[in-house]
Amino acid sequence: MIHYNLYGDVKKFDFSVRKVISSVLRTVKKIESLNTEHIMSIILVDNKKIHEINLDYRNIDRPTDVISFATIDSSINRELGYELGDIYISIDKVYEQAKAYNHSVMREFAFLLTHGTLHLLGYDHIEYDEEQVMFKKQDEVLSILGIKR
Repeated sequence: MIHYNLYGDVKKFDFSVRKVISSVLRTVKKIESLNTEHIMSIILVDNKKIHEINLDYRNIDRPTDVISFATIDSSINRELGYELGDIYISIDKVYEQAKAYNHSVMREFAFLLTHGTLHLLGYDHIEYDEEQVMFKKQDEVLSILGIKR
């Protein structure tokens, strides 16, 4: 199991955030064949806070939707079951992007959580080939959960 600590205002959403988190993490664990216990933190913030984090840690002067901070090397995390790290999700961006992409707020939240979790497991999308692998995994998780656009 991937256990988690959740911080932030879940009342901003009209769905069960904890149910979505549990479903996403259970599915990621299954498709990634993780056999050890893991823990991570999920922090829900506003655009102002994620903008500060983006500027401080990535030197990018704008808010973003999700930022992941892996605790240690992902290959070690997978085998030994260490803490995976922290995922910051902008509540504001969840709503903005759900509207822009014309899908549900729940779908956008599940997508961003999946994206952030895959980053904690070592996936990236800097190079085209890496992007294709990561995006295929994201689609697989959402498809298994029956979450469509």
